[in-house]
Amino acid sequence: MQKIIKYVIIDIMRNRIMIAYTFLLLLISFSVFNLEDNPDKGLLSLLYIILIIVPLISIVFATIYIYNAAEFIELLLAQPIRRTNLLVSIFSGLCFSLLLSFFIGVGIPVLVFDGTLAGVFLLLTGSALTAIFVSLAVLASVVTRDKAKGIGVSIMLWFYFALIYDGILLFLLFQFTEYPLEQPMIILSSLNPIDLGRILILLKLDVAALMGYTGAVFKQFFGNGFGIIYSVFIMLLWIVIPFGLALRKFNHKDL
Repeated sequence: MQKIIKYVIIDIMRNRIMIAYTFLLLLISFSVFNLEDNPDKGLLSLLYIILIIVPLISIVFATIYIYNAAEFIELLLAQPIRRTNLLVSIFSGLCFSLLLSFFIGVGIPVLVFDGTLAGVFLLLTGSALTAIFVSLAVLASVVTRDKAKGIGVSIMLWFYFALIYDGILLFLLFQFTEYPLEQPMIILSSLNPIDLGRILILLKLDVAALMGYTGAVFKQFFGNGFGIIYSVFIMLLWIVIPFGLALRKFNHKDL
């Protein structure tokens, strides 16, 4: 497994797209912090960029990489290597490479300009979103045999979590304004890792007032130790469940 993980990491880190992704994050991060006088405002501006760019690049790049490595995967399967070990190695290599780029591009500027607890939460949230969307990319690649269709599924998954889901929540809020929706909103927010990450960072930046009464409910639930543990648990589920489904499908797939 270690040799496969090492090969995947070296192969990805030589990729021009990955190098460009790292420099893009680095450029955006330094630009945002240099434009804002207050580090918290810089962190807030960086948050919305991270919530869009990091999941998109993670899921699209991981999907394309797995399809392009199809011959390499088939070659390794001809060797005495367990399918579980192979897929875990590819997943680990993809996660490590993308997390390394994220840390260089965002982690270093955040720690330099705003090494507060909010900055650390931003980095942890970005890292969790990276792993989650790599996990979703692995699932889309294993379930769909056709490359174009698989990439399309991955983009639609990102589109759903980044844009469509918020529209559905707003529709529900307007339709059921007469009913108490605070508790259901906590559950519905858990069904979207991007929303969950956004809430956690906004609470740490102490701007929950911008979210109105719902923000007060979120702060009451997510602002204590139980809320943090609950959020970490939900994030882990978002990594484990899609990858577990992909692993099960991959072990029975006719390659």
